[in-house]
Amino acid sequence: MTSSETQIFKTTTWSPGPGCHGGCGVLAHVKNGKLVKIEGDPDHPMNQGRLCARALAMTQYIDHPDRLRSPMRRTGNRGEGKWEPITWDAAFDLIEEKMNKIREEYGPESMVFNVGTGRDIYAWICMLAYAYGSPNVMFGLTGQACYGPRLAAAITVQGDFAVFDAAQWFEDRYDHPGYKVPETMIIWGYNIHATCPDNLFGHWIIDLMKKGTKIICIDPRLSWFGSRSKYHLRLRPGTDSALVMGFLHVVINQGLYDEAFVKKWSNAVHLIRKDTGKLVRESDLFSGGSEKNFAVWDTKDNKPVIWDTTLVGFKDTPDADPAVSGEWEIKTADGGIVACHTVWDAFCARANEYPLDKVENITGVPAKDIHDAAVLYAKSKPGAIHWGVAVDMTPALTPLVTGISALWAITGNLDVPGGNVFARFAFDVVPYALPGTKGAIRLKTEEQDKPRIGANRYMPLNKFYWRCQTDMTLDQIFTEDPYPIKGMWIQTAGIMQGLGMDPKKWRAALEKLDFIVAVDLFHTPTTQYADVVLPAGSFLEKDSFRSWWVPLQTINKVVEVEGCRPDVAINFELARRFDPEFKFDTIHELYDDILKPAGMTFKELQAKGWAYPPEGSASCPYLRHEKGLLRQDGRPGFRTQTGLFELYATLREEWDLEPMPHHEEPPFTPVSRPDLAKEYPLILSTGRRSPAFFHTEHRQIPWLREIDPDPVVEIHPTTAAKNNISHGEWMWIENWMGRARYKAKVTPVVPEWMIMAPHGWWFPEKKAAEPDLYGMWDANINQLIPMGHQGKDGQGAPIKHSMCRIYKCEGGRS
Repeated sequence: MTSSETQIFKTTTWSPGPGCHGGCGVLAHVKNGKLVKIEGDPDHPMNQGRLCARALAMTQYIDHPDRLRSPMRRTGNRGEGKWEPITWDAAFDLIEEKMNKIREEYGPESMVFNVGTGRDIYAWICMLAYAYGSPNVMFGLTGQACYGPRLAAAITVQGDFAVFDAAQWFEDRYDHPGYKVPETMIIWGYNIHATCPDNLFGHWIIDLMKKGTKIICIDPRLSWFGSRSKYHLRLRPGTDSALVMGFLHVVINQGLYDEAFVKKWSNAVHLIRKDTGKLVRESDLFSGGSEKNFAVWDTKDNKPVIWDTTLVGFKDTPDADPAVSGEWEIKTADGGIVACHTVWDAFCARANEYPLDKVENITGVPAKDIHDAAVLYAKSKPGAIHWGVAVDMTPALTPLVTGISALWAITGNLDVPGGNVFARFAFDVVPYALPGTKGAIRLKTEEQDKPRIGANRYMPLNKFYWRCQTDMTLDQIFTEDPYPIKGMWIQTAGIMQGLGMDPKKWRAALEKLDFIVAVDLFHTPTTQYADVVLPAGSFLEKDSFRSWWVPLQTINKVVEVEGCRPDVAINFELARRFDPEFKFDTIHELYDDILKPAGMTFKELQAKGWAYPPEGSASCPYLRHEKGLLRQDGRPGFRTQTGLFELYATLREEWDLEPMPHHEEPPFTPVSRPDLAKEYPLILSTGRRSPAFFHTEHRQIPWLREIDPDPVVEIHPTTAAKNNISHGEWMWIENWMGRARYKAKVTPVVPEWMIMAPHGWWFPEKKAAEPDLYGMWDANINQLIPMGHQGKDGQGAPIKHSMCRIYKCEGGRS
């Protein structure tokens, strides 16, 4: 692509490049094969011409002098920073040889495929792992505590994931006649108004605010959204689940719930045995006259009511009013009588365990503010909720997520315009599949999935979540039980400098492995522990597509950087080598196969630019639960095993987990560990996002580093004064695991009892070799956060609510 004239190409952002979850339309200005300018596409319905700093800096990114432009082979010890360039053919041959040896000697499951976030990599890393025969695709964050757990938890009770509605499902956006602007939006643990995390744009919320949407902000920091909110609820980190129970308490006790939805579309009318506290099952019941109908007695009216089928509820007949409250009896199979009450009664009783004075005591949020915010949201028709990654970063995230999901459901704000609506892949184009399911990218047999680490212990991974469990995987590298892990493929993952908690433990794990491949655009602390490093291409250097919700759109190659290859091309070549039955000859053939549900080839979609699913389809709202568009059998309802929204999670009961929302105190807080609080009196919250960086990326890009030059910790003026720390001074953050060095930003945006530190810091300008490792050991906050404290279902982790002390760098203990 060379021309003496500047050409303008339309394409779609994704990573590598901006780093985030992409979806913005851009205009790439190219002259003589070089990117000279990039700007937002004003005609694109998602970003409408707006563009973040990271995308605007692509001119510095794509031709950066430190970019890898050849495969590299390590020549010294791991961590020594000694490399030599090799050809692509030599790199592929070496990788094929080493990985085949591991497969032959130990089995394909002994190779783990470690993935990070951001790029369109999930399909292609599955393609490679499954072609190799390994089910062990791993997201390297402890407890997988980013986005995926929210999906699994929400799907458990409502069958699909749901997001706030900003009219993103329609090309005419806010002008669509069926759309309603939310009256109120709760923003829960989120503050990125200038980029796209979780495939939702912060500037959409700003659009809605301009149209009148009021904000309830839940965040211990005075965030940008908090400063513009009607109510700012500054809760103690880790107490979110208590707060949502307080919201539910208000909604239920003030009658602010949607009774019609609760009766018809939730499992509120199901019965719970009072002796066991578990849902009534078919095995409990004595037949009342047919194979599927059973006699259940309403003790209030002393008459039988017809029970339809197991886990479905009362039969909808004139003789059976599906009241949500009441006392019931059933005849058991052995002829006994068991007293029962409804799920709704049990759910209300659970909410009543959290009166507002108790919730205030747990969260630190005044009871009146909780009450007033809950009333505002519940009375808003519609109202919406947007949650950030803070929701995932606590061990008991599932009770929290199911509580928030129940809140939007019982207030009538689910699957309605301007509320929270179900998000499905456009045209049902799913680029990757769960193990054992049909699709272009899948394991060949269910048998191949059996060794997946954690899938038999943690049921969300077994049913909803195709990755192996991260903490168990790390431990298994050392124990080799039940089988050894000998190699790791690392792609889009900075496991040393950003993704891995307790990075010293990860370093020891990487040192133990026989063979490691890393794919990246730049050398990083993580690549220094690989045996081979492959140079990837940015989003401007590849053809791809994006079906993550809507619209379905293509990513179009506009430039080429010599020596670099797109992630998909790297994985495609190796998949062909490892799997003699791999059926695709070209990448576009693979794309065409995945795009079949859309009725378009890749080239046809590329000619369109983007396409929206038709209204009335499964991937376009609204009220799909009423229209039979969610369930595979075409019946109205939700894609749960009861066909209803589950206030009482039947799957969690089967997994021997608490089936209703509740609060659990995290493991390292002043409440759970008062002994530690004596020595480490401050709450350490981490992960504050920067508009200049995406996690560990972009530290070497001049424009972006100028915006955010140093690792900065936010500290309240009173707290700083108590510790003799001034604004701009360097200070240590320390706890029982280690310490990290940060520059003090003295500011009242954080409360006196908490500090807020960003993650992902390393210094590309420093030496690559240990002990420097690009300065990673100096400012890596992950050194203060443990592995192995995931929730009871294998998900979530205590990342945003640990404990610490602080002191100046000069003198004293420094």
